[in-house]
Amino acid sequence: MTDHSSAPAIRFAAAYALLRMAADLGDHWIQSDHQAVTKGQHDENDGEFSRAGRIACTAHVATYTATQAVALFAGSRVLGPRLKPSRVVAALSLSAATHWWADRRIHLRAVAAATGKERFYALGGPLGGAYALDLLCTSDVRVR
Repeated sequence: MTDHSSAPAIRFAAAYALLRMAADLGDHWIQSDHQAVTKGQHDENDGEFSRAGRIACTAHVATYTATQAVALFAGSRVLGPRLKPSRVVAALSLSAATHWWADRRIHLRAVAAATGKERFYALGGPLGGAYALDLLCTSDVRVR
């Protein structure tokens, strides 16, 4: 008789590891320089345009999510955990939505301001506090 009590934990661990690896790949290697520079643009900043920011952010999130999907599909084939397609779609949708929300920056900046974290958000420029807070919004997705 096979013990299936550890199956959910194994699926979670495998999916989490695959999603984290894919998130780093999608955020740092797959994302284009244009997307990285433009995705946070907003009309209220001189020389910036919200439409350009939305387009760049959407393109980045599409490639980021596709990278996660490929990693989950390939990894589940190699590692063997049977992931439920409906949960994969739900997890990737949640990941995409939270990633887009955080990468547009204006929303994350507003939360930082509301919680007294404006100085931390601004610390070290875009790869300092803003980046650290971004990671907290986009790093934890559960798939089983």
